[in-house]
Amino acid sequence: MRLAVLILVLAGMTGCDRARDLGPPRAVAVRADGALELALTTLNLRYETAEDRGSRGWVRRIPQVVRAVRKLGPDVLGVQEGLHGQVADLWASLPDYEMVGWGRDDGLRRGEYSAIFYRRDRFEADAVDVGMFWLSAKPEVAGSMTWGNGIPRVCTWVRLVDRASGRGFYVFNTHWDHRHQGSRERAARLIAERIDGRRCGDEPVVLMGDFNAVESNPAVAFLAGERVSLAGEEGEWDGGLLDVYQVLNAGERNRRTLHLWSGQRDGYFKIDHILVSRGARVISSGILENQEPMISDHHAVSARVVFPGGVGVSE
Repeated sequence: MRLAVLILVLAGMTGCDRARDLGPPRAVAVRADGALELALTTLNLRYETAEDRGSRGWVRRIPQVVRAVRKLGPDVLGVQEGLHGQVADLWASLPDYEMVGWGRDDGLRRGEYSAIFYRRDRFEADAVDVGMFWLSAKPEVAGSMTWGNGIPRVCTWVRLVDRASGRGFYVFNTHWDHRHQGSRERAARLIAERIDGRRCGDEPVVLMGDFNAVESNPAVAFLAGERVSLAGEEGEWDGGLLDVYQVLNAGERNRRTLHLWSGQRDGYFKIDHILVSRGARVISSGILENQEPMISDHHAVSARVVFPGGVGVSE
């Protein structure tokens, strides 16, 4: 059984309308002005493997991961590379969070997850607007690989509804290929198409994940609305998103997130990103440095953003 079936049991919201469909709110509003304020975190967990011994082993790291999540306090957490047992451990260790996600190899439990955790007291998942697609020419075929990548790559999404205000928003969490640039470029176009085609098209979007590419890579730049040559075609995406780290840290030279167990932040090798709909106000954004024992071979990226009352409001 998919772990994510739990959200289907709890989810009762299926429409694009606002609080009248949700009944009495069960959470205290974060803001009184109608704005949607979100704390966001993305973290590549580093898959569990026998090669990682001692403090790098998952059994040693899981307590540190939970402490890091508690320290950051995200409303929404996107994780990548977690195997079924790892995301199950995290779900069991975070009882105030719910989870949606599936294994990329078979769409069930096999292979790595790009899972989304969300605060169950704040949000309700839309039972008919949730799922996972493969980054391939056959996005609905489990395990499909058609763009040159040697392992399946996926994107998980869910529409969440704030229980107090009734405002909805989308979260997309993805993990791109680490070797094939053509795969990354086609992945960017496919994700942009899926965002453009979302059922509640006026609601804001959060896109996060391990893109295995830095900000200047054409695939990442395309998602940020820049005009680039992508998959043999030049152009730009009208729905381009806002890179929350760049907004407040454009001049930061040491922004490495993939540190390969070194714990370092030196250099520009930032491949973990959070992007949001334009019109959002970025309150804070940063990179959480690892401490011994390290939580992963990646640093977590976090941000706090506000979608004002007029941004992504369903009438």
